[in-house]
Amino acid sequence: MIDHQVRVYRSAERLASQEQLAWKIAAVAADPVAVDGDVAEMVINRVIDNAGVAAASLARRPVVAARDQALRHAPAPGRDGATVFGLPARDRVSPEWAAWANGVAVRELDFHDTYLAADYSHPGDNIPPVLAVAQHLGLDGRALVRGIAAGYEIQVALVRGICLHEHRIDHIAHLGPSAAAGIGALLGLPAETICQAVGQALHTTTTTRQSRKGTISSWKAYAPAFAGKLAVEAVDRAMRGEGAPAPAYEGEDGFIAWLLGGPGADYTVSLPAPGEARRAILETYTKEHSAEYQSQALIDLARRLGPAIGDFSRVSAIVLHTSHHTHNVIGSGANDPQKYDPTATRETLDHSIPYIFAVALQDGDWHHERSYSPDRATRPDTVELWRKITTVEDEEWTRRYHSPDPAEKAFGARVVVELVDGTTITDEIAVADAHPLGARPFGRDSYIGKFRRLAEGVLPAAEQDRFLDTAVRLPELRPDELAGLTITPQPPLTASGTEGIF
Repeated sequence: MIDHQVRVYRSAERLASQEQLAWKIAAVAADPVAVDGDVAEMVINRVIDNAGVAAASLARRPVVAARDQALRHAPAPGRDGATVFGLPARDRVSPEWAAWANGVAVRELDFHDTYLAADYSHPGDNIPPVLAVAQHLGLDGRALVRGIAAGYEIQVALVRGICLHEHRIDHIAHLGPSAAAGIGALLGLPAETICQAVGQALHTTTTTRQSRKGTISSWKAYAPAFAGKLAVEAVDRAMRGEGAPAPAYEGEDGFIAWLLGGPGADYTVSLPAPGEARRAILETYTKEHSAEYQSQALIDLARRLGPAIGDFSRVSAIVLHTSHHTHNVIGSGANDPQKYDPTATRETLDHSIPYIFAVALQDGDWHHERSYSPDRATRPDTVELWRKITTVEDEEWTRRYHSPDPAEKAFGARVVVELVDGTTITDEIAVADAHPLGARPFGRDSYIGKFRRLAEGVLPAAEQDRFLDTAVRLPELRPDELAGLTITPQPPLTASGTEGIF
């Protein structure tokens, strides 16, 4: 790996194109290095993971709306078009709109993969735009694997090196450039073209974190899909010779100078050297539970802690000692009253660890629909317990959250349960059970099991089998077989009949 120092340059300093971060990202994407076998296998796992969580969300209102919009945009004459989850494989739309519809379906339940470092991300959001372009242009499975691996590589590098959330910038500002780089790698574009697409994608996908603050709406699912859609459009423009603001990251009126650390900021972004394999996907991890990733380990802890408490009316207070990020984003440190509101949106409850921990304690389980239902959220004994749960930052958990050592890095907490008789129960967990270092790490069988659980009642068994048989052959798929990387209920879905502008 090569550590690249990234800082602000005054316009008079004339930072050369090949010294800019957008170019260095592009150079990695343009490098025709082979994809390692274990990386290709993990790409397959994440394609399966995305399809499973998309299946479970097909009937949800934001996904229906996005699919309706996509259906209004046919592919250009002479192009194959891209598939949309829920529709027959023969029904194709323009690739940027397939990236949009599929991206919303994948993101809606907050249930696919994650990577947390200086910032946070869901790297599986790179898959819908890369897949859509591959289908649209008739590319094969080998090219698709290369593009997805590159997207993950850039996403992880940016998330490791540049913190967005401390400046209230949403994490899709890293996704736009990574998706553009993944598409560039898929197409085998030269570094100059990819560089322009990366710069455009950064410029157009930088938004505020209000999408994950206060009342969290369906835009939380739409935001990554928006970044994927804009990445497809950015690559299209760059291929036609159109350029980007430059230096996109380092300019004196640019991203770092005004939206991140300011003119004196200095970041280190580590990227593979020429010829070095792209292995970052292996550092990422999926979710066993449909909730914000920092809650994954705490759901597992709650499942084992609940029986030790027994009668929850005995609880006087529960304090979760955890990292700065967990405390301030999904804990009581966010100072969002909505996180304790029984009438809050699903998206808001998904970002409330007091709510999630209360339900997981009482139910000994977590379900992507039942655990968020209005009846569940408003149950009086749950509301009573929920409002007894708070978080505090613990410096040691914050240090471990940011540790560069994978064996030490942790996303958990120490939990102290105070009972009305004055006794306490204490327990802790570092990583989720499904984490690579957890009690039950996810392997291929786990990904397939998760897919089948989420697809049950949505996809016929034969369609589940067909999709899985196609996905596990991903690196060998012919161009005409890439359409098989979609999922179709019986009967297939159609437009809902709602009307907008399109």
